[in-house]
Amino acid sequence: MSGLLTTYQGPVLPDWVDYNGHLRDAYYLLIFSYATDGLMDQIGLDSAGRAASGHSLFTLECHLNYLHEVKVGALVEVRTQVLGLDAKRLHIHHTLHLAGQPTVLAANEQMLLHVAMDGPRATEFVPPVLEQVQALAAAHQALPRPEHVGRVMALPKPR
Repeated sequence: MSGLLTTYQGPVLPDWVDYNGHLRDAYYLLIFSYATDGLMDQIGLDSAGRAASGHSLFTLECHLNYLHEVKVGALVEVRTQVLGLDAKRLHIHHTLHLAGQPTVLAANEQMLLHVAMDGPRATEFVPPVLEQVQALAAAHQALPRPEHVGRVMALPKPR
């Protein structure tokens, strides 16, 4: 889907797979964590930006949907959509794909909190990070809402 950011690309390493040759569940989240780092790099919260501002992002909540198996050696990429933001939080959605392919292998929704590391304490986004996240949110506003956003995990109620 055009308009999404590619925030991570790399191979599935042999240490990341189980006895069946499939990506272990924890490593899906590792890949999505690396993608969040990639997003931070793009909005000015890279290593230099964090050092200069004393600010970072913390993950408040995440939901992960495993949709298809991923095998050792596969070249994967993560595409990221900014779903919304307020003064201190950023709501994002990552999708995992084989590089260049449309099929979603896994989906990850995250709520991130902007934090001043001297506390640490929640704090409002500051320029130029605020302008970057606002621009991304505006650019992504017209994109369709991802299928796996806002889902609640629960067993069906007995009849």
